[in-house]
Amino acid sequence: MSVRVAVIGTGVMGADHARILTSDVPGAALQVICDANGTRARELGDQLGAAHVLTDPLEALSRADVDAVLIASPDSTHADLTIAAMEAGKHVLCEKPLAPTSQDTQRVIEAENRLGERRVHVGFMRRFDPAYGAMKSAMEDGLVGDALMMHNFHRNVTAPEWFTGEMAISNSAPHEFDICRFVLGSEYVSVIAVQMPSKNAIAPVFLILKTADGQMVNIEVNNNAAYGYDVRCELVGSTGSVDLKAPVHATYNASLKSVQRFDADWRPRFADAYRLQNKAWINGISRGATDPRLANAWDGLCSTLVAEAGVVSLQTGTWQPVSSLDVPALYQGAKANSSLIVPAE
Repeated sequence: MSVRVAVIGTGVMGADHARILTSDVPGAALQVICDANGTRARELGDQLGAAHVLTDPLEALSRADVDAVLIASPDSTHADLTIAAMEAGKHVLCEKPLAPTSQDTQRVIEAENRLGERRVHVGFMRRFDPAYGAMKSAMEDGLVGDALMMHNFHRNVTAPEWFTGEMAISNSAPHEFDICRFVLGSEYVSVIAVQMPSKNAIAPVFLILKTADGQMVNIEVNNNAAYGYDVRCELVGSTGSVDLKAPVHATYNASLKSVQRFDADWRPRFADAYRLQNKAWINGISRGATDPRLANAWDGLCSTLVAEAGVVSLQTGTWQPVSSLDVPALYQGAKANSSLIVPAE
C-alpha cells in the first residue's frame, strides 16, 4: 500500500525530497517527477525509478494516479500550483514559502476553506528536528520555568551577489519565525530589523521580535559567515535554559588540533527533520490523521506576515506591528480534518 506522489521541481530541494521519499518513506511511491528542464527531470526520474517524467506541472498534479503533490518549484509558482493541486483533490506539501506575499498566501487559505478540509502543509521541517523537539518538551514540562527569550543564529557560508538584506528576512529567517512561534506557542506582535555595517556583499541582519505573551526573540541572519552552515538557538526561561545541540558525528584529531567540521549547507544538519517530516506527511495521508507538528497554510501565512513587517522595519529603521488576523475555524485546534484516501497497492 502506498501514497502516489508527484514531485514538482528538481532543484536542490526537490531532488532531495524525491530521494527521501524513495529511500526513507516506505509508504510513498514516486509516481511523477516534473520539471521545466526535461533533461534534468529525466535524469532524476531514471535514477530514482519514477513511474513518469513530465515537464508540465498542471498535467502532473491533475493525474488520476497521483494522490499527493510535493511542490519544490520556484517560490513564485507555489500559490498557483498549491491551489490547482487542491482543486484536483490532492494533498500538498509545499516548500516554504507557501507564497512570497501574504496576499497570495491568503488566496491559498481561501481556496482551502472553500474545500472545507485541510489539504495543505508547508515545509517548516524544523518542527521535526529532535533538538528543537527536546527544547519544546523542556519548556512544556516546566523544566526551565516560564519562557522569557529565544536567541537564534542563522549563518550560511556565502550568498550570491544579488541576495539582499530584505531577502535575508523573507527567505532565510522564516524558519526561525516559525520554529520560535511553534516552540513558544505564542504569536508575534511587533518586530524591528537592522542591517549591520559590514564589508561583505550581504551584511548580517539582526531582528528582535515581541510575542503576545511578552517573550523576546532575537535572530541573527548572516548569509556570508564564510566558515560553514551554523544554526544555534537558546531558550531562556525563568529558572533555566536549553541550548540547541546539532548532531556531531565525528571529531578530527590531526596536526596538533582537535576539531569539529561544519557542513556547507543545511541539508546534513536537518536530514533527520526532513525525513521525519516527509514520513509524517505520508502517514497522515494514508491514515487520515495529520501529525499536529506539520505546519499548515495558516502557519505559512503567519510567517509571511512577520517577514513583511520585518522588511518594512529594515527599510524604515522602526518597530513595526505584525498584522493580526482572525484564525479561521478550519485552522483552530491541533488536529487536521484530513480525509482518508485509499492508497494504491
